[in-house]
Amino acid sequence: MTIPFDIVGFDLDGTLLDTAGDLGVALNFALSTIGRPPVPEAEVRNLIGGGSGLMLRRALALTGGEDGIDFEALRLVLVRHYGQNIANHTALYPGGAEMLDELAAAGSRIAVVTNKPEHLAVRLFDALGLSPRFAVVIGGGTYPLKPAPDALHAMVAACGGGRAAFVGDTTFDTRAARAAGLPSVAVSFGFCDAPVHELGADAVIDHFDQLIPALSRL
Repeated sequence: MTIPFDIVGFDLDGTLLDTAGDLGVALNFALSTIGRPPVPEAEVRNLIGGGSGLMLRRALALTGGEDGIDFEALRLVLVRHYGQNIANHTALYPGGAEMLDELAAAGSRIAVVTNKPEHLAVRLFDALGLSPRFAVVIGGGTYPLKPAPDALHAMVAACGGGRAAFVGDTTFDTRAARAAGLPSVAVSFGFCDAPVHELGADAVIDHFDQLIPALSRL
């Protein structure tokens, strides 16, 4: 099947990788240091999106608020613990490896743009043996976070230009793609921050075996 895109970019958390287990452990470790109750894993999935700071703010709101909390110090506790335990429970979503193989075989350059700090994204892909699959990995710390389009523009430039599409799971992704002038695909199995058909994507998929057919129709 022909893929009409030279570049296919992906979000990381909730799109390529199910990171909820490791993020939840780190989040609850941070909460435990200030005497807060843990957030159940099922609820953690609703907190992810927009970076570690936003996830932590959402968790604090659920467990008693931010009054009297040194927020940045607590966020660093979360990030440090996560970085030390980054790939214990994380894996590609079903069909992800086969999908990446197909994109590579078709000649598409594969990229990642995530709000996760870039050093953590690279560390995670290295730990899972996935780094060689990507032409570029752009994380938080260099460009404004999604939904700003800057990192997506940088992705296209770093991949040598050409027609690009972006795949994600939240409004941060679809809004960034729209602002960058790129078509987008939303995955229903991620950490969607709105009903998946309301995210504003040009296509929605329920499994990675549907991605290439969806891209071929865009």
